[in-house]
Amino acid sequence: MNHAMKRRTALGSAVLGLLTTLTWSVATAPPAAALDNGLSQTPAMGFNNWNSTHCRAEFNDQMIRGIADLFVSRGLKDAGYNYVNIDDCWAETSRDSAGNLVPNRTRFPNGIKAVADYVHGKGLKFGLYSSAGTMTCNELGFPGGIGHERQDANLFASWGVDYLKYDNCGDHLGQGGQQRYTAMRDALLATGRPILYSICEWGSESPWDWAQTVGNSWRTTGDIEDNYGSMLNIFKSNVTRSTDSQRGAWNDPDMLEVGNGGMTDAEYRSHFTLWSMMNAPLLIGADLRTASAATYSILTNRDVIALDQDSLGVQAAEIGNTNGLHVLVKPLDNGDTAVALFNETGSTATIGTTAAAAGLGNATSYRLTDLWSKAVSTTSGTISASVPAHATVVYRVARTGTATTPPAGTTQVSALPASLASGAWGPVEKDRSNGEKAGGDGRTLTIGGTTYARGIGVHARSEVRYYLGGKCTGFQAWVGVDDEVGDNGSASMEVWAGAGQLAATTVRGTEGAKRITADVTGEQYVKLAAMPTADGARFDHVDWADATVTCT
Repeated sequence: MNHAMKRRTALGSAVLGLLTTLTWSVATAPPAAALDNGLSQTPAMGFNNWNSTHCRAEFNDQMIRGIADLFVSRGLKDAGYNYVNIDDCWAETSRDSAGNLVPNRTRFPNGIKAVADYVHGKGLKFGLYSSAGTMTCNELGFPGGIGHERQDANLFASWGVDYLKYDNCGDHLGQGGQQRYTAMRDALLATGRPILYSICEWGSESPWDWAQTVGNSWRTTGDIEDNYGSMLNIFKSNVTRSTDSQRGAWNDPDMLEVGNGGMTDAEYRSHFTLWSMMNAPLLIGADLRTASAATYSILTNRDVIALDQDSLGVQAAEIGNTNGLHVLVKPLDNGDTAVALFNETGSTATIGTTAAAAGLGNATSYRLTDLWSKAVSTTSGTISASVPAHATVVYRVARTGTATTPPAGTTQVSALPASLASGAWGPVEKDRSNGEKAGGDGRTLTIGGTTYARGIGVHARSEVRYYLGGKCTGFQAWVGVDDEVGDNGSASMEVWAGAGQLAATTVRGTEGAKRITADVTGEQYVKLAAMPTADGARFDHVDWADATVTCT
């Protein structure tokens, strides 16, 4: 198969490769080509009634108002939850004579706008549901949105809707998923109202290949059920998609079942932890009016929520999975790393990894904070725990000992030893181009006919993090699309640090190398992000050629 086909096959199945030791780590970064509506820069957090009520009579105006009240009184709003969303069955089964959707007169006697206004009055946001076909998914056959996208979007905006979940039921009139979902995207944008757009087509048409510029999230699997087996299967499917999510556009393994009664508290803690590690939208599916104290304790664990809401926006990658013992690693924006040890089996087991394998191999000691027990310990490198059946231990790991910094003078970044690499198509290569999927298979770095002896070759999307420890002043490199893919490809080459984006330029296969420089004075890290652009090119082999840091 050609490279473009291989690239698509590899998306979501890229694995982490251990290289050597010390000083820098690599993690997949979000691309620039996300839906440009400015929303969901971290995954959405809120409530949806479906998992607890389905289409039963208790789903009504008073229930939704009561949920909004509980968001405020029980600390959910303060913990970050802000969307109160309603699902299927809110409408009458027929449109009115003007073709407009009509709120169900029994469930919502005062209409949808009145509910939205109440939710807004609590300082929260309001979400609604529809479907991309002629009907919604309930057997009663509520009207879907196909052919009515502009009309429905304008109606939703007039009601004060802030979030749309768009399902995948009903006759689609010959239209494919991307066409149907793009039509509603355009309709929502045309309203001028910021409306978060949640695509719910269950992964049936590989939305991870096209939905980044269409929606703020996309379902990767079928519907979750309130049992351990369902949760486990969805986790195993979604965790493979770690290279596909990005700021503003997220993989969605479906809503939370925490508190609905079909799993143990240990299993619910695993569910919540794994969803947070995978940057999933955190949409509560339990009826909060009857939820237990244990349920509220799980849902409001701010240390775990912080992993989901971390501004770096990198979904955890699975670096270990042996006999049902899983190790997930998620780099965080302040330089810490979250490490989750999940035991899917029925017996207690010891699960472990190392700081080096987790991308933290450049310090002499580390602080481990258990985000459920809150216990704090130190280690020289081993990260391990005895994990009960179906449970998860998750640590926030921080460097505490002496960390190695680049030497004084000007140093090639490819000379800094690596600890970890991951990417959408093969590992980061030192002093050679990206090549194919295997490590070490690249060629001499070449941009526009000019060769470079030193540098790194990557495939967008990737992010390379170098630890500077406040000792460096400048970064510089020649950047461009490597000649190994001819005139194809493009990417946004971006330099980031704690102060934000320091420099950026777009490179294309039809151009020569461009010089990029950044002032990194006092910065603890520098991040080199190669991000796909919106032109649809798949040949994004790009180089940071003759890349150096200058340090004191």
